[in-house]
Amino acid sequence: MISANTYFTMPEEMIATEPVVVQPVPEKTVYLAKWSSRFWAWLIDFIMVILFLEIVYGILEIFWTVFPYWDFFHWNPFVLSLYTVIFFFYWTTMEGYQGRGQSIGKMVMNLRVVNRDGTKINYKTAALESLGKSFFPVLFFDCLIGWLAMPGTKLRVFNRISNTIVVRADYKEPHGIVYVREKE
Repeated sequence: MISANTYFTMPEEMIATEPVVVQPVPEKTVYLAKWSSRFWAWLIDFIMVILFLEIVYGILEIFWTVFPYWDFFHWNPFVLSLYTVIFFFYWTTMEGYQGRGQSIGKMVMNLRVVNRDGTKINYKTAALESLGKSFFPVLFFDCLIGWLAMPGTKLRVFNRISNTIVVRADYKEPHGIVYVREKE
């Protein structure tokens, strides 16, 4: 039996001379997407939706004259707002569907929109994240503020607001979270 007066001594080599800092083990590694990959995915989506709208325009032209929206001198506010709503609906539906976080452009570029912890997004989150890229004048400032005010984070303002990130989809996430930024 050990008495209260007995002291245990530790060998000298086991005593730390400097404080030991224990690094937390990340649960998951998430690879953030490059700005260039995100741009190409957006451009693919833009072209796909415009092609669809041109088909619809060709069908409706028989009944109703609609000016194409690249004809800056004949912009119709109704048509422009309709196109914006269609883009918003497209991105919200595609990225919110079953939490996949992928539009056609993101599928081609192997990208995905996820919550900041790497989990799947829902329709509400997809809608909030899509606001910035659907309204083209807002998109310019959304990206510009992201590049200048939040350098190195690879976030747009609406990514920050919706608490989402765009990640590479072809990497499997191990246990824990670590954000690895690819070189631009």
